[in-house]
Amino acid sequence: MEGLEINMLEFYKNKRVFITGHTGFKGSWLSKILIMAGAEVCGFAKLPDTNPALFNILNLENDVRSITGDIRNLKELQKAIIEFKPNMVFHLAAQPIVRESYKNPVYTFETNVMGTVNLLEAVRSCKNIKSVINVTTDKVYKNNEWEWGYRENEPLNGFDPYSNSKSCSELVTSSYKNSYFDKELGISVSTARAGNVIGGGDFSIDRIVPDCIRAAVKKKNIILRNPNSIRPYQHVFEALSAYLVIAQCQYDNKPIEGSYNIGPNEEGCVTTSRIADIFCNEWQNIKWINESETNSCHEANFLKLDCSKIKNTVGWYPKMTIEEAVKMTVEWAKAYYNRENIINVSEKQISTYFGGK
Repeated sequence: MEGLEINMLEFYKNKRVFITGHTGFKGSWLSKILIMAGAEVCGFAKLPDTNPALFNILNLENDVRSITGDIRNLKELQKAIIEFKPNMVFHLAAQPIVRESYKNPVYTFETNVMGTVNLLEAVRSCKNIKSVINVTTDKVYKNNEWEWGYRENEPLNGFDPYSNSKSCSELVTSSYKNSYFDKELGISVSTARAGNVIGGGDFSIDRIVPDCIRAAVKKKNIILRNPNSIRPYQHVFEALSAYLVIAQCQYDNKPIEGSYNIGPNEEGCVTTSRIADIFCNEWQNIKWINESETNSCHEANFLKLDCSKIKNTVGWYPKMTIEEAVKMTVEWAKAYYNRENIINVSEKQISTYFGGK
């Protein structure tokens, strides 16, 4: 896999890459990776949702062509894409938090569904684009609480507003592919359904590892609202490397396009309590407590992906164990809160994982 990744980073040198949601957690890491690979990056997003924010910590404003805008505004988005003339597009802009989607369902559907419509409509306006990745989620499937992994041909029907909006985003993408991209434009379009990601620089609320880090910094107990739920956890670099590999492979090979599950190996599908245990072992001198009775929002208890397709089609395999993923996340967090040179730390982590310069 390392050789493939080195070739992948070489592939992106001098490519013009447009990213929606570049100010978010995944978007910031993706922007930094592409910059280190020598790509020209243009991002379109709202200002960062968190303070602090990885986008600001990495000083990405100085390295990318950053456009502040709302994915719900078609004219703004269309103008940005037409002016930049990208070769490739990664669509990451979203309202990504399940519990927030219960509070603000209209905003969630507007952003995640109409945002996808606007992005694909804008792509139709630019003849330079050859490869598009729409990042959705593993939660797009109708969850039957199965003990085996969901495959890409399983029914889509997310339960909560966030998950369902991402199911709709998948259907919108399929419609645009069938109606426009296959017949008129020949643009390769894939959707990427990744599991839960962790990594340095995630300051979001209601996510297990950021919640653990905030508790550890404050020297308080970690509170778990659903300790027995099982999710496919992976480091953010794993998901991003998969997006990059798919986008590269379909660039000149349209039959590669499709929907892809992206998840860890079997041992990465663990309970929330197991993640907390690993974190406590790495951070030291901290413990977690169960307050699951305070959780009133429905969330699936068991969710697992079958990732055979991406392995067999484009040769992508996960590299990190869950222990390694948590360790790398803790190392980044401790470096940040100890006021080390966090840009150097981030670049070193990227180089270590991707085998690049």
